[in-house]
Amino acid sequence: MADLQKAPELQVQRWLNTDEALSLELLKGKVVVIFAFQMLCPGCVEHSIPQAKKVNELFPKEDVTVIGLHTVFEHHDAMSEVSLKAFLHEYKVSFPVAVDMPSGDESPIPKTMKTYETRGTPTLLLVDRKGYLRKHKMGHEMDLILGAEIMQLMMEG
Repeated sequence: MADLQKAPELQVQRWLNTDEALSLELLKGKVVVIFAFQMLCPGCVEHSIPQAKKVNELFPKEDVTVIGLHTVFEHHDAMSEVSLKAFLHEYKVSFPVAVDMPSGDESPIPKTMKTYETRGTPTLLLVDRKGYLRKHKMGHEMDLILGAEIMQLMMEG
């Protein structure tokens, strides 16, 4: 475990679907499954959002937390908070969703996306109970593989 790195904290502009701001530090002791998405990303809509909903539904809340990370790096005007709230309602997304913090400079790449060096969406991040980043994958992961990986992290205690 010596070569593992702590997962960087999410840099969040605002939270949706939760009454309190979440952080990886507060979630230590749980496996955290982060689905980075854009609501106009076909792969996110077809694969990642449904998969995130399944993970949220099937794994015990005391062991696993699902977070959506809306990370907008293109079509900024089309993906406002109003649009995102409508999207979450229409797709019946009930898990917490973080809105990635804009870069604050001329770059279209938001802060968490820069920190994690993600190349686009969908991106899957798995954080173990101790706060270490255990998986960073661009693209869709097959359900059986993801389920097995989450269970393995749950069993590590």
